[in-house]
Formats: sequence, C-alpha cells, structure tokens
Amino acid sequence: MDIESHTLYAIFGLIISLALLPNPTISTKCSFPAIFNFGASNADTGGYSALFGQVPPPNGETYFHTPSGRICDGRLVIDFIAENFGLPYLSAFLDSVGSNFSHGANFATVASSIGPQDMPIALGGNSPISLDVQFAQFSDFHRRSQILRKQGGVFEKLLPQEDYFSQALYTFDIGQNDLTAGYKKNLTTEQIKAYVPDVMGQFSNIIKKIYGEDGRIFWVHNTGPLGCLPYFLDRFLITAGQMDKYGCASPFNEAAQYLNLKLKEALAQLRKDLPEARITYVDIYSVKYTLITQAKKYGFEKPFIVCCGQGGKYNYHLKNYCGLNKTIGGKEIVISNTCKDLSVRVNWDGTHFTEAANKWVFNQIASGSFTDPPISLDMACQRN
Repeated sequence: MDIESHTLYAIFGLIISLALLPNPTISTKCSFPAIFNFGASNADTGGYSALFGQVPPPNGETYFHTPSGRICDGRLVIDFIAENFGLPYLSAFLDSVGSNFSHGANFATVASSIGPQDMPIALGGNSPISLDVQFAQFSDFHRRSQILRKQGGVFEKLLPQEDYFSQALYTFDIGQNDLTAGYKKNLTTEQIKAYVPDVMGQFSNIIKKIYGEDGRIFWVHNTGPLGCLPYFLDRFLITAGQMDKYGCASPFNEAAQYLNLKLKEALAQLRKDLPEARITYVDIYSVKYTLITQAKKYGFEKPFIVCCGQGGKYNYHLKNYCGLNKTIGGKEIVISNTCKDLSVRVNWDGTHFTEAANKWVFNQIASGSFTDPPISLDMACQRN
C-alpha cells in the first residue's frame, strides 16, 4: 500500500471513529422519578377540597367522571405533565384519603398566593396556604417521609425514596392571586405593580430554600392574561377605552405582564445564585392569550363565554358559580349547567380552563417554543 492510500485509509478510519463517539450536542431525554408541585387553583389536584370540602359536580365530568379536587371538567396542565413522564397524577399533600406520594406531592391549593394575604378566604380573600406555607409543608414532608419510609410496610410503598428529591421536577404555577388581591382592595394597577418586586423577592427565597433541600430542576409558569378572564371582566369596573381589540381588559393584562417581567428577571438572577440549578421560565401568558384571541384558528369557539355558569354577558355571575345547587319548590337543582361540547370551549367557570384548553396549552409549552431558555419539557433536566 502506498503512502497516499495509507493516508486515505487513516483519514477514513478517523472519520468513522469520530462518528461513533457520543455527540455532546445530543442530550438524553429527562426521566423524573417524582414531581413536587407548588401553586394555586390552576394546579390544585385536591388541596382545597381537603381543606374546605370537595368541589361539586359537574367538576370532573369529562375525564374522572366525578369531582376530583380539580376546578375543571377534567385534567389540568400538571396532570398532562405527569402523564408525559409516565408518572401517576399527583396526590394533594393535604388529602389524607387514598393518597399515594411515592412519586411526588402537590402542595397547590385554590386561591393561594406567593405572599401571605390579610383577607380570609371566607370573605373572598386568598387561601391561608400561601407559598411560604407550601414550602413549610414540603420541608416537613421531605424530613418525615424518610423517617416513616424506614419503617417499611405501607410507608415504603406510599412515600418517595430519598434520592427522588434531588432528581425530581419542581413545578410552579402561582402569582395570579397576588394581583387579584390588590384589585379586590380597589388598588390601582400602578399600586399593584409597586408591590410586585417584593412578591418576586419572596418567590426567589422559596426557590433558594427548595434548592437547599436538594431541589435542582425547576419548571416555572408565569401568570396568564387576567384581563381575558370573565371573572375579571364581570367583577371589576372597566371602561370601553380599557378594552383591547379582542375584548380583553388591558389594565389587568398590564399587571400580569409586569409580574411576568419581574419573574423572568428573578429567575435569571437565581441561575447565577444557584449554579447547579436548571431553571426554565414558561410563558403561559403568551400561550393563553394566543388561544383566547385566536380561538377559531385552533379549533375552539366562544373563548369569553363560560361553559359552566349562568347569567350575564359572559354566562358568568360570581354568586351563580359552577356546580351551585339551589332548592326551588322543594327540589334541589344545579343552576349552572355545562355547555354541550366541551372539546371546543376554552373557559370552564370564569377563571379556569376546560380540559381541552389545558391540553392545548400543555402541548404548546411542552415543545419549548414558549420557554426561556428555549428547551422542551423533556429536556428540562439538561444544563441551561
């Protein structure tokens, strides 16, 4: 073999060898053994029901065929996240009946906020289970679950392994009620925006505390377009000039966008402060605003009309909430019936989405098209 031929064979062999080496740009799909979720009603799978009594029918009618602790006709985004990783639906930490925490726990409750609120829920305020309380519950669960698990038996089957806490996905969907609380007190949008940085400071502290308990992978939803929800459009005073071309109230959306800006800045700083963390910011606002304002394009209809409600411009009235029963002529009837085709409707009860809309939202965010950094849910464990 001449020198030229030998050189060609050597080069060819080198190319083949390099091709067989692992490609550092190709990442392995994440596999999470557990999910720990924090948040409010958009992600509550039974916390509120455990505290104040089960949410009534027709909640749950589409998928679970019975009330399931969710304010929805079926599954929530957090349920689709669990399904995506082949995990069971998360049991609410507060629910002592039939719960299984072997693959995580859900600390979210309806009406929860990041910062503690001074108005009780019985008077229309927020849940007492604010984010700091949810962290306290998580921290206690982390410690006690391992003590109990060592006893074996049923505890070993129902509680997570210790290494799951460092390998788990930590999800967040909270912040909307911090804004709502201000509007309930008749504060202006500017006054509400003034306290948002402090709220974000509280949020950052909780992330740091979870990091201190071995949490490393964080998937954080921002706040959706409040001004497009029938609850806001019906309850608070809005002038014609404050409505955008789609029918959403601009001041409420402005407050949400400001909170989202500060959240994004806070997460950017946390990436610097917590070098081992993988933190993904998820732009739920853009996804939901797109769905509501371009519903027909995506196979939906009547995005501002409540599916389960009664009365008014939006088929919504605060006192005639979804599932309300009234006794008329000695007979108890449900006064807020559901729409005929839930598969094409966006809004469930004035504040929350239908299962069909939740699934659509999940599909958008899971792709990575609406995240910062632009990374899919399946790659959320990778260095970003």
